[in-house]
Amino acid sequence: MRDFRDAKAMAQTLRETLNAKSVSLTHSESLELIAKILGFRDWNALAAKIQSSDGQTGSAAASPPTGNIATDQAARQKIVVAAATLDDYVGFYQFNDNAVYTVTRDADHLLTRLTGQRDVPFNAQSPTEFFNDDIRAQIAFVRGERGLATSVILHQGGASFPMQRIDAATAQQITNRTQEKVKSQSASPGTEAVLRRLIEGIISGSPNYDEMSAALAEATRQQLPNLQSGLVELGAVRSATFLGVGTQGEDVYSVRHENGASHWRISLDAKGVISTAWVTPGP
Repeated sequence: MRDFRDAKAMAQTLRETLNAKSVSLTHSESLELIAKILGFRDWNALAAKIQSSDGQTGSAAASPPTGNIATDQAARQKIVVAAATLDDYVGFYQFNDNAVYTVTRDADHLLTRLTGQRDVPFNAQSPTEFFNDDIRAQIAFVRGERGLATSVILHQGGASFPMQRIDAATAQQITNRTQEKVKSQSASPGTEAVLRRLIEGIISGSPNYDEMSAALAEATRQQLPNLQSGLVELGAVRSATFLGVGTQGEDVYSVRHENGASHWRISLDAKGVISTAWVTPGP
């Protein structure tokens, strides 16, 4: 049975049914209507609920590449791992230039927290692999010669997010920088122009991968057919309005197209390369 998490599929079914009866609905109109039917104020409110339910870092338009560990399998069996082993994983890992992935131990399991998000518990399924079936996610640690983890890979939503361990001082620097950007609520220079080029490139089927990080470029190649289909339907960009800075320091834009709107979150690294790009329908 479908529920609110299937809203996009429900909107597509609605459009197809009405089109068969010669009633035309745009992509955005169908999403807004489904949101109303499900009792939400608008699509943005429903999209936020879906993201919260999934526990994901965002509604990814283009995210790091798919990992080789499935996250849609049946519930996994929790095992007991020694506290000393769990302590080897405790620390800070760099998600990107604006966000830190913090790992702590809580009794017999781990807690993780990404900048701007809530704590998420993970149980062990092996000495190096941990899972959370509620959000269908898995993390895998890479251990160094002395046992301490040197990196961690988060597998979620068909994507993999590799992160290197950083020390507490570096983590604090990233946190302070992100907090300052959030407080300023000012767009990073050049993000609007880069965003416009990204959207135009996806619509044409030829995005400029040189303007993306390696992980983002690979993810975009994998997801391009779906991304292109949705944006082609919305049509060419008419305007892009900066709305503010998100909790992870990403610039948030409302983009108006010929046939609707899209909502974007985009971050550039220190070299001006796109490190993160998320999109959801709606203004």
